[in-house]
Amino acid sequence: MPAVSVNGVSISRKAIAAEVQNTPARTPAEGWRAAARALVVRELLLQEARRLEIPVDQQLDTDGRRETEEDALMRALLEQEVRTPVADEEALRRFYANNLRRFVSPALWEADHILCAARRDDVAAFAAAREKAAHLAAELAVAPDRFDALARAHSDCPSAAVGGSLGQIGPGDTTPEFQAGLAGLAAGEISAPVETRYGVHLIRVHRRIEGRQLPFEAVRERIAAYLEDHVARSAYAQYVSLLVGRADIKGVALDGADSPLVQ
Repeated sequence: MPAVSVNGVSISRKAIAAEVQNTPARTPAEGWRAAARALVVRELLLQEARRLEIPVDQQLDTDGRRETEEDALMRALLEQEVRTPVADEEALRRFYANNLRRFVSPALWEADHILCAARRDDVAAFAAAREKAAHLAAELAVAPDRFDALARAHSDCPSAAVGGSLGQIGPGDTTPEFQAGLAGLAAGEISAPVETRYGVHLIRVHRRIEGRQLPFEAVRERIAAYLEDHVARSAYAQYVSLLVGRADIKGVALDGADSPLVQ
């Protein structure tokens, strides 16, 4: 890989190799280039902060850890040099109106299950759980009204005590496999065996409670935070692009601008 430098300041291969672990990539070469670009941007910001004689004010994070001097310099530089507009009420409401589908509460299900517990890495136990679930599924195909009784007698979940009832559950409350099995069921329907890391499940849905449109007032702060973050990221990228356009960078390519972009 070529030697990398920023305005005559070299970035060592050792530093790039250490940074690679923070930049997941499909190939080693791609990872090296991504790490080199990240360190080039860091060096650009530090050089600019020192050129402008930005004062160092190392702050504490929410866990009480003090930021490094370099992190403090870069943060203070961006705070001083990059100005980002704040969305007004009209902009917030316009974003809400244009993205109504993003502001719907998740659907909920009232469901029961029977769990034939087994760990996936225990091949024999998982095979036995599959067989047990298959037998129960066959029995339920003939007598679906026996779900509660079979859950009490055979389920390995604590919910067996209440006939397998899980109450109301929504996205994220279960494993992805369980959620997928649940989502494909109509009210009153019983699933085929569903395998998860906990074992094999038979799922019954009582009813699906559709999500509802959340009012603007309930999501106003979420929209404001999203727009603030989006605008800030764009402004920071433009500022870095401006620095790149002014700099003498060797060994790695970055997109830069030769005219001011940040207003």
